[in-house]
Amino acid sequence: MKDEDLLSISNKKYSSRLLIGTGKYKDFKETREAIESSGSQIVTVAIRRVNVGQKKKEESILEVIDSKKITILPNTAGCYSAEDAIRTCQLARELLNGHDLVKLEVLGDKKTLYPNMPETIKAAKKLIQDDFKVMVYCNDDPIQAKELEDMGCVSIMPLGAPIGSGLGIHNPHNIKLILESAQVPVIVDAGVGTASDASIAMELGCDGVLMNTAIAKAKKPVLMAGAMKKAVESGREAFLAGRMEKRPYASASSPLEGTI
Repeated sequence: MKDEDLLSISNKKYSSRLLIGTGKYKDFKETREAIESSGSQIVTVAIRRVNVGQKKKEESILEVIDSKKITILPNTAGCYSAEDAIRTCQLARELLNGHDLVKLEVLGDKKTLYPNMPETIKAAKKLIQDDFKVMVYCNDDPIQAKELEDMGCVSIMPLGAPIGSGLGIHNPHNIKLILESAQVPVIVDAGVGTASDASIAMELGCDGVLMNTAIAKAKKPVLMAGAMKKAVESGREAFLAGRMEKRPYASASSPLEGTI
């Protein structure tokens, strides 16, 4: 990948466009190995579920993340109200010594884990006012995505399918509509199940892909992490190369002139 083709979020540049989570692995050793295999430079941490220093006598996820090489992205997983999400981000900033880049997600219910958009918008406004840099999990509605961007979110993160479902990119048309108007990075968040799903997201023109379950719940998570790295890279290169035009009829690969 050329040096100039970098992912830029909140004035920081990254060569990797794959973001991964730290949940659902069997232990911290597997977590560390998967991170290394993925080549990810942004790793999400669920503040409400993972020890990042609030439990002094227990092993911390920070012990397996090299903060000199990797940006830690605290997220508000498990929050069902704007108030809970705001408090979680404030806790993250305290625990991580003033860290202001956060991934906001406010869920609607435990069955679908779809975003509660009114609460998400409410939380985003408050967090931005409090000088947080907000990467926001949202539905694939282009209107609401633009509203979140206009209020100051540094990245829009529409779902591909429900969190943890592995169903792939359900509505590529809406993702394209979001991409057409976005002036900040668009990162597909949730729904990826295998490498081809990640490639599809990148071929659409997305700036990156975030995943957790697709890697952590693979039969061989570390191997899948490497596969996802390659998928994101190949999908990005395919997008930059520009795919051929689709045609309704066949077209011979070799010239017909001069044939016997």
